[in-house]
Amino acid sequence: MALVINDRVKVTSTSTGTGAIALGAAQTGFESFTAIGNNNTTYYTIFNQGTTEWEVGLGTLDATSANLTRTTIISSSNSDSVVTFTGGTKDVFCTLPASKAVYLDADGVPVGAASNG
Repeated sequence: MALVINDRVKVTSTSTGTGAIALGAAQTGFESFTAIGNNNTTYYTIFNQGTTEWEVGLGTLDATSANLTRTTIISSSNSDSVVTFTGGTKDVFCTLPASKAVYLDADGVPVGAASNG
């Protein structure tokens, strides 16, 4: 199992509750989570369309990349705790959370989690 980050991975889901998210087909112009690879982990965002429900976290794909287990919640609309998603269509996509990013400022000095010690 490896942490994999990939561009343009986005699917929909109709899963509800706090459990694993059943991942649907890739949205037009995007790849499915199979691009991450079976049993790997990735950073994700889930957004329930038309609501204020959202979650960013570290998730683990199952052996077929069909389900994403919400392993660690980083931030959310539920005071940074797991969100109990209601009905509706959710956008599920790969992301790089700001709290995990390390980047260079305008002067070329490292900024981010690793540089803030």
